[in-house]
Amino acid sequence: MATVELRFSALPEHVRTARLVAAAVARRAGVDEAVLDEVRLAVGEACTRAVGLHQSGGISAPVKVMLIEEEKQFSIEVGDEAPHATHGAGGASGTPDDVEAEEDEMGLAVISGLVDDVEVSAGEHGGLIKMTWPTTPPAAALP
Repeated sequence: MATVELRFSALPEHVRTARLVAAAVARRAGVDEAVLDEVRLAVGEACTRAVGLHQSGGISAPVKVMLIEEEKQFSIEVGDEAPHATHGAGGASGTPDDVEAEEDEMGLAVISGLVDDVEVSAGEHGGLIKMTWPTTPPAAALP
């Protein structure tokens, strides 16, 4: 199992770098060429979400991206350190927190539309989005 770890300051300009690195590692891991655009877009959404959460929460810790190559799959984990509270019913509609929650849900919906195997976990110490794609083994060399 090979792993590449990427950490970057929570600034929007670093999201593009994360997308490029993820696509390069995914290609090397054996993710189908036709799926690489989806990998780039999903990583971009997940990293943009993490950057936004860090910026709105005043968190100076870096955003963490783990690129994990396993035998028959490739996974990307994007982690943030923003505390995630569960939203209760009966809150005031139209508040800045409601707008952020709606944008957060939309970003997660986009990721879910791009990735068949996605897991989202969140708690008071941060959140994690894990996305997984199948890989194909490299073609055997011809004699």
